Amino acid sequence: MDGRKPEGTLRKGWTTGACATAAAAAAYGALENGAFPDPVGIRLPGGEAPVFDLARKSLGDGWAEAGVIKDAGDDPDVTHGAEVVVRVARGQAGQGLRFLAGEGVGTVTLPGLPLDVGEPAINPGPRRMLTDNLTALAAGRALDLDVTISIPGGETLALKTMNGRLGIKGGLSVLGTTGIVVPYSCASWIHSIHRGIDVARATGIAHIAAATGSTSEAAVKAMYGLSEQALIDMGDFAGGLLKYLRRHPVAHLTLAGGFGKLSKLAQGHMDLHSSRSRVDMVDLAETARRAGADAATAGAIAAANTAMQALEIADAAGIELADAVAARARGAAMAVLAGGTAVEVLVFTRKGELAGRADA
Repeated sequence: MDGRKPEGTLRKGWTTGACATAAAAAAYGALENGAFPDPVGIRLPGGEAPVFDLARKSLGDGWAEAGVIKDAGDDPDVTHGAEVVVRVARGQAGQGLRFLAGEGVGTVTLPGLPLDVGEPAINPGPRRMLTDNLTALAAGRALDLDVTISIPGGETLALKTMNGRLGIKGGLSVLGTTGIVVPYSCASWIHSIHRGIDVARATGIAHIAAATGSTSEAAVKAMYGLSEQALIDMGDFAGGLLKYLRRHPVAHLTLAGGFGKLSKLAQGHMDLHSSRSRVDMVDLAETARRAGADAATAGAIAAANTAMQALEIADAAGIELADAVAARARGAAMAVLAGGTAVEVLVFTRKGELAGRADA
């Protein structure tokens, strides 16, 4: 579980891109005027105007560097508390803004991302935000600058993200479209799902497997011998995966997960987190009845405390409930995809053993 909470009770924070923009604005101010604005204010795409305290200031011959500590609010962001450092240095006349990856910021090594291979993993949104703010500060002066973004310790932090699977090597990505982190929105996770699909498509992978957890992912990887780029860590975000695949299809999709999560998908839930959806035991009992369960077995399933207990009751009665749930989950997925992708659903036990299956 990721412990999501009601959004309205939590404090919002700032994206890595917003922090980089603030550090860049401070460094540029010092480069032009010899003094760092501290705190430094920026303008976000939505019109918000936050201010940031500086954690470091350095000024040299033709360059200035500033750092901001990222505050992600109440979101469990892996980069919360990290320092985002930007060095702004004078470049060649006519070059414009050139973005560079410093310590802890990754480099793109696979196609399919919104950046070319070899580019620093500084996404288009933060690039636009930073460019807009520096342009406003320049007041007509030419912006021929090298902008190097660093996140000390970022290479270690990146091990906790999906960057390696996306072909982003050497560190973190600088993300953020709005500049604001909405607590527990899990926007970065859904972003990684989408980019994983993009990378798979761009590298010619026709069969991807999306799993709800590590056990089912390992099992489906072993079953098909899939590469890392063919594996999507879907987590609870079935809707985020399926809606994106509807617009960006692949030939073959395998959905893999535990019985409880896939029971929710079978019942039409697209967010599988425990705080957002529950397994309807009465509905599950009806599924068992259609699969051949007698009244007593169906009644016991309806009264079960958990989905796993319901499965154990069905197994003891010789009812292939996991297959029936897989078939319904496949139907729910296909309804969202609306054609174009062959879908298979695999239900695994907590030990990684195949319990149920549905395919074409």
